[in-house]
Amino acid sequence: MREIAVFSGSAHPELAAEVCAHLGVPLSPTRVSRFANDCLEVQLQANCRERDVFLIQPLVRPVQEHLVELLLMCDAARGASASRITVVMPHYSYARSDKKDAPRISLGGRLVADLMVAAGASRVLAMTLHAPQVHGFFTVPVDHLHALRELAAHFRRYDLSRTTVVSPDLGNAKEAAAFARLIGAQVAAGAKQRFADDRVSISSVIGEVAGRDVIILDDEIAKGSTVIELLDRLRELGPRSIRVACTHGLFAGGALKRIGEQPDVLEIVCTNTVPIQAEERTEKLKVLSIAPALAEAVRRIHNGESVSALFDAPGTE
Repeated sequence: MREIAVFSGSAHPELAAEVCAHLGVPLSPTRVSRFANDCLEVQLQANCRERDVFLIQPLVRPVQEHLVELLLMCDAARGASASRITVVMPHYSYARSDKKDAPRISLGGRLVADLMVAAGASRVLAMTLHAPQVHGFFTVPVDHLHALRELAAHFRRYDLSRTTVVSPDLGNAKEAAAFARLIGAQVAAGAKQRFADDRVSISSVIGEVAGRDVIILDDEIAKGSTVIELLDRLRELGPRSIRVACTHGLFAGGALKRIGEQPDVLEIVCTNTVPIQAEERTEKLKVLSIAPALAEAVRRIHNGESVSALFDAPGTE
């Protein structure tokens, strides 16, 4: 069988090292340098010839830098005669650009997918894409994982007999319903309208939350405006307790601090698909590792085994 080679970009090397530790393979070194004219250069500093190459790089801030870095990594692996190049992308930030909801705007999710394939990616391993249709933007196979099992394992430590999982909007309600089934809870959803990137309105919450233990579940939390707005609506209905959970804890612009300062929020749970700076953390934050899940998916891809049998992603596979 072909040998495996795993490389990491500069976006989240800690996650890449953890994945390699679970795989029992070394993390091969990568050199990223910058020319005087501000152009990047990437060198994969291990043999790629006829190897099964995995490139681990979430698209996080600065997104454009990390995207170009990933494209150069793909091109370097292809030029080094890699047998297959799999992009392991725990967070695909351009997945939010998935529809034309205004005239003359670009579909960034599809364009960036095309760029990866043009650069040499022959497969993509992603985690909780913002919308199911983004899966179809790629013209190469995509293994679409989710973190619902990791989140469910965490929340099963609590008494879930009076729990309701609340989706901030109807678009995420299907994932919230799947999570509610995993932990044996009810499900509710907010009626949300977005006016700008950081301005939303939630007019009502559909479902039973009065006197119940609420878990707000979203795919990602960026500026936190949706969560803060939803908290206001939930308080009007009188839940017994509130916890917040998401897969991608981006927490931009002080969002983690704002949510953590809400007195009725008992806990904020996310995964390590994206790095969270130590100075931004709060005592209410719990970060779960998805490295074991990514490592097992990488192992199955390398061995030609079924990935969907292991990760039963709701509505995507």
